[in-house]
Amino acid sequence: MQAIILAAGMGKRLKELTQDRTKCMVQVNGVALIDRMLHQIERRHLSRIVIVVGYEGEKLMEYIGTLGIRTPIVYVHNPIYDKTNNIYSLALAKDYLCQDDTLLFESDLIFEDSVIDQLLDDPRETLALVDKYKSWMDGTCVKLGADDSIESFVPGKSFKFQEAGEYYKTVNIYKFGRHFSQTHYVPFLEAYSKALGNNEYYEQVLRVITMLDDPEIRAKRLNGQLWYEIDDIQDLDIASSMFAEDPDFKVSLMQGRYGGYWRYPQLLDFCYLVNPYFPPQRLIDELQANFTPLLTQYPSGMRVNALLAGRNFAVHQDNIVVGNGAAELIKALMARLEGVTGFIRPTFEEYPNRYQDRSNVCFTPAGPDFRYTADDLMAFFGGQAIDNLVLINPDNPSGNYIPAGDVRRLIRWAEEKGIRLIVDESFADFADEADNTFIRQELLDAHKRLYVVKSISKSYGVPGLRLGVLASGDTELIDALKKDVAIWNINSFAEFYMQIEEKYKKDYAQSLDRIRAERARFRAELEQQRDDVAQRLRLLDTARKRLRKEENMSYDVNIRTLPERYAATVHMVIPHYEDEGMAWHYLCKETDHMPLVPDDPCYCMVEFLDKEYKENDVEIMASKSVRGSYPDTEHVVFRTLPAVTYAGCTYKGSYTQIDDVIAAVSAWIEANGYDYDGPMFDIYHVSPHETQDPDEYITEVCFPVKKK
Repeated sequence: MQAIILAAGMGKRLKELTQDRTKCMVQVNGVALIDRMLHQIERRHLSRIVIVVGYEGEKLMEYIGTLGIRTPIVYVHNPIYDKTNNIYSLALAKDYLCQDDTLLFESDLIFEDSVIDQLLDDPRETLALVDKYKSWMDGTCVKLGADDSIESFVPGKSFKFQEAGEYYKTVNIYKFGRHFSQTHYVPFLEAYSKALGNNEYYEQVLRVITMLDDPEIRAKRLNGQLWYEIDDIQDLDIASSMFAEDPDFKVSLMQGRYGGYWRYPQLLDFCYLVNPYFPPQRLIDELQANFTPLLTQYPSGMRVNALLAGRNFAVHQDNIVVGNGAAELIKALMARLEGVTGFIRPTFEEYPNRYQDRSNVCFTPAGPDFRYTADDLMAFFGGQAIDNLVLINPDNPSGNYIPAGDVRRLIRWAEEKGIRLIVDESFADFADEADNTFIRQELLDAHKRLYVVKSISKSYGVPGLRLGVLASGDTELIDALKKDVAIWNINSFAEFYMQIEEKYKKDYAQSLDRIRAERARFRAELEQQRDDVAQRLRLLDTARKRLRKEENMSYDVNIRTLPERYAATVHMVIPHYEDEGMAWHYLCKETDHMPLVPDDPCYCMVEFLDKEYKENDVEIMASKSVRGSYPDTEHVVFRTLPAVTYAGCTYKGSYTQIDDVIAAVSAWIEANGYDYDGPMFDIYHVSPHETQDPDEYITEVCFPVKKK
């Protein structure tokens, strides 16, 4: 197996980076593309590497000579690289193609090591490496059959966006078997070049070959492996973050882009703060149906957009200004503020970053999770000489939320103090408290120092439209902000969205309900997991503390189900574990006059209810299953107890063994893929009530469990 690398191109789209060197010498995170590729190839111990050079070929050869590559390298020169395309470069290496099985690479690729492994570890001799098409990809695509056959090649000019879901992108890495090169590829390459010239792409030859009956070439589909083709500066920037080795550096590079994450394969953005349930598909369809006029026509100006925003939020157009995202309005607003500004830290940094006057006052909540109330703010800032106060509610990043009624108190307080209050309610619609907006005409009219900012991107799920609004009773400032921003500060798509958004109010309300329901479900799940973990830790701790031996004895543990049962129960706190007889005393004494009918089987058991091991004041519930119906007494309550699945170990003998048994059951649970699912209990099959001989006691130690 050999490798052929096509590296003759000029890489004009990289501009000054390839002014005096070939494209494959461009560095990603300090390592040249060709350096990385050659070392990846060498790892697989191929027979030789054939490199077709052209533009700045001598310089490339000299550079490769410094890399310490042990695999033999052969150079093929393309003297007319500026007049031909890669079909000619490959034609120059056709003799090598016919001599050995070949891995074929284009030199402007960066990929993880496993990409090559995908080809070499596949027993099929001739393969085209492909990946599921994504919107950031460019170039030749293919359609595949169920057997990985290539049904058709789709060059760029034949690309149909409505069929994009069926496409796979060629990675520009191939494995050619020698027989395939001899009998198919090279003969067709020669014929194609003779007919159409040398200013073509070598993949066009493969396109012709796939039209034959049962061609030898098949597709090899990638499954999440990283790769990227570098054609321009943006590609280089993206590849630098994708292939950064240090995780912290990688994150910093990605975050420094402030978005555009759709360009990153398999990236999950856990900071995504956008409504996943809105807009509905019908709204998207309406936008798409109007795509052409929106793309080709100018949008309206600020007056019309303020009119639309005013209609949507039920305020006068003189009281609201539309921004190219809330960020534009924040910048404009903060630039106009005078005096000392109060901030709450941590906060959304866009506000303090845009505040030119650094004479500000910061409040940092002292409570857990950076929680604070309106009273906390009034108490702190009431003693400060501030002119402005910024409140993000709900807060980003802490999530702190001040109820609407308390914010109204804060608004009145600020008005009395002569403080301009900026309320950012970009996340307010996500709160459990519905209809909590402060973009209300009566509030704006009553409080001229109130400024309400809202990002449309977040709760409405349209960050790509870049929409935000600022509303205030300070019409003079609103008018000034309208003059600060460009007359066409939003595009036609954003304007059209505001035109049609009113029709989807019901869908929007439903999306918020779904978010609240999902948050409640997720919170409950987290709390259950927390409780499960805590219970498991408590039970393990109990076992450790009660265990008196370092080595566990051998006990048989089984999974059983205790059925639902009606039982006489005594729930009480006893001084110590060994005092559980007190509960049995009450149960026997207070039911002695009753004609209790024991259940068959009759379960006599004690459940230990404390969430952790306790030396004193132990909470227990003793129970005896019975048939019939009976009145409660002072200490005895008759109730139906639920069914429970448990891991249990039954042993015969005195209670001095119980510590060993607890430890054995606990170890079995951990070793067999179960989680604890409730407090432990003991079932007394033969108790001191039936026999006076401790050696005849039969006890079952039980832990409720569930499968992990």
